[in-house]
Amino acid sequence: MEIRQLHSNEFETSLSLSEYAFQYTLSGNDREKAQKRFKPERVWGIFDEGKLSAQLTLLPLQVYIQGRSLPMGGIAGVATWPENRRQGLVAKLLTHALEKMNESGQVLSFLHPFLIPFYRKFGWEIYCEYKKYTIPVAKLPQKTDVEGIVKRNVKDIELMNSLYSAFASKYNGTLDRSRDWWEQLVVDEDGHNAVFYSPLGAPEGYVLYKIEKKELIIDEFVYLTQQAFRGLWSFLCNHDSMITQASLKLVPADDILPYLLPDPRIPQENFPYFMARIVNAKAFIEGLSFTRGVQNKVTIYVKDNYAPWNEGLWEWTLDGEGQASFVHNEGDPQQVDLTCDIGALTVLLLGYKRPEELHRFGSLTGNPSAVAWLEKAVPRAQTALLDFF
Repeated sequence: MEIRQLHSNEFETSLSLSEYAFQYTLSGNDREKAQKRFKPERVWGIFDEGKLSAQLTLLPLQVYIQGRSLPMGGIAGVATWPENRRQGLVAKLLTHALEKMNESGQVLSFLHPFLIPFYRKFGWEIYCEYKKYTIPVAKLPQKTDVEGIVKRNVKDIELMNSLYSAFASKYNGTLDRSRDWWEQLVVDEDGHNAVFYSPLGAPEGYVLYKIEKKELIIDEFVYLTQQAFRGLWSFLCNHDSMITQASLKLVPADDILPYLLPDPRIPQENFPYFMARIVNAKAFIEGLSFTRGVQNKVTIYVKDNYAPWNEGLWEWTLDGEGQASFVHNEGDPQQVDLTCDIGALTVLLLGYKRPEELHRFGSLTGNPSAVAWLEKAVPRAQTALLDFF
């Protein structure tokens, strides 16, 4: 068997596998568009006697962590022909992808799982959730008088991206979007947008939405000020004669909109969403900022069966200025302060779960004083993702 990147003339081969695995069919104009967007160098396949048996796409993306943009490898389109399943092919592809991501300096990897337990075996772990709201028209937020104006259908991706970046960078794990990403995956040809401007003319928020079958579907609601929040909602509520309800999806888990409604009793759903994985623990940890004034040194044993450069005993030191040193240690694994697998370490550092919480339920084991140190050292943060791939 051979693992390699696809060639430009293998679009149909790759698409046939994707269509079969994900049960869809592209035809006509959609097929032509897909072929134009096809980047064979991003698709890795396993070939047996020249025939494609399994594939995945490795996307070079950027994500916000602690307000900074870091390189991330996005795994997508993992597919195998049924006659080739349960032969370890996906395991080989994921291991290969981890090696390639490590070589290219992508310190994190994200994916959307078809089955969470399957990817947990390879070190990926759930790192964020999203909410979905359904609001009957009678329970929409109250209209308020807000100084400022709303402009509809503003054709300015750069403007919206600047607002998005200011909003998204407050979370860990949101995408740092490129213009191409906006054009291909965010802006909907059949949808609308509206931008809120302050009385001084400064853009402070936007909403992406569409109206289908008397439902107001809000795809993205981004605001930098409470003034923008109220102004955009007043604009949306002016559609009340056209709709029976509004729905919001991919709402960050820390959102408190229901509390702000006149009647908070609306249907609310919460979904585990994307999974994340540290690709290179040393590079990732030494690039983070930890709580100032917290000094100490602990040893931690990291379990990672699929990225051996992470496996083993490490000496973790903080200098009091928030900078970390993470160095391999040849000491006795039985004498470590802490032990966890790469998945637990990932969600701990991203802020999705706290050290004491993971310790309480057995995902982080070891000395309680070392757990308490880590609890102080890791800044509190919220995770989110407003995109899909």
